Amino acid sequence: MIFASKLKKYQKTLPDTCNLTQRNAHLAVETTNRMGRILALFSQEAQLVKALRKEDPKAQRQLYDKYSHRMLALCFRYVCDEMAAEDVMVEGFLKVFEKINQFNSEGSFEGWIRRIMVNEALGYLRKQKRILEDNLSDEANNVPDYIHADQNLETQELMALIETLPVGYRTVFNLYAIEGYAHIEIAQMLGITESTSKSQLHRARALLQKMVAEWQNDYKKKVDYEKASC
Repeated sequence: MIFASKLKKYQKTLPDTCNLTQRNAHLAVETTNRMGRILALFSQEAQLVKALRKEDPKAQRQLYDKYSHRMLALCFRYVCDEMAAEDVMVEGFLKVFEKINQFNSEGSFEGWIRRIMVNEALGYLRKQKRILEDNLSDEANNVPDYIHADQNLETQELMALIETLPVGYRTVFNLYAIEGYAHIEIAQMLGITESTSKSQLHRARALLQKMVAEWQNDYKKKVDYEKASC
């Protein structure tokens, strides 16, 4: 009886093998499903690229439907005109279809598309003679550093402020801060020096921070007025 009692007590301290097995099986299924989704994504993208290389109209439509919204927003950040941004985007997609054989499937497909769209937007600015040059205005030279946007400033409002930056500042800011290009790459893309790129980024940030500070001041006045009206 003593042995049986001790055995029973010892068994209670053991892990529930059945539950452990079930949990492990559940984790294995989840992992398999997750990997399946990832592989399916790669497979779908590979199939889409393959169909695009065959100039399949359905594949071209699928690509447009999948990325047009994001690419239109990207183009608009540079040209700041809805109709022009749409024209740039369409030209960009035509370039994607034309150059699809140049995509080597090693990097991100969307990243490759974005680079084409950026180049197309920069080409548009050059044609409009709005692209920056080395002798850009020093309009933000003496703008002091202001505090960054706080939690009251929504992303949409911040993007609206970026749109009001001078073309040169906005272009460098978009390329560096949003697209992630290095200054040496920006210099090559825009035909300027690396130091000019750095200078324009600094001025863009300073001017943007000034606008953010003014926005915050107006926001505070609005909040104080609403409180006083209650």
